[in-house]
Amino acid sequence: RAHHALHGKLALVHFDAHQDTWGGYDPDRIDHGSFVTQAVGAGLIDTSRSVQIGIRTHAPEDCGFEILHGEDVHEIGIHGVVDRIRRRVGAAPCYLPFDIDVLDPAFAPGTGTPVSGGLLSREAMMILRRLGFLDIRGFDMVEVSPPYDHAEITSIAGATVVQAFLGLIAERKKGAPTP
Repeated sequence: RAHHALHGKLALVHFDAHQDTWGGYDPDRIDHGSFVTQAVGAGLIDTSRSVQIGIRTHAPEDCGFEILHGEDVHEIGIHGVVDRIRRRVGAAPCYLPFDIDVLDPAFAPGTGTPVSGGLLSREAMMILRRLGFLDIRGFDMVEVSPPYDHAEITSIAGATVVQAFLGLIAERKKGAPTP
């Protein structure tokens, strides 16, 4: 809501194992499994410019987003994913939520809702580092749960993703060429 108040409708470039579209629109409901439904219902998201990457579960609603399932990432490759994001989002201002469970549990065991078949951490970083063309207005890293982590694998992955987001914003402000 705060980003919408400042920037208007934003495209969502959502990295997650889950679509987070459970439950109907209810302005009083706030939880990790329905944030997309709630934001779409409140008119905060430009669904025609939004994409979800790494989805590996079934959900009741796609909310008009383009869905790139986990296996799609493997089939079309890094450049194919980046191209689909570029075509869908274009120059629209966007928000990038990154749920750590988009990664396979082998690379992010420290999360509350792991799903097998996820992205390799290398694949996620390769995609992220090629998103410098996006007009990023905000991002977040969610679902890292240290009590479930082993040898800080998930925490390291999460910190690396945040570092990549900050790098994208810094490069754009500096005017660096984007790949």
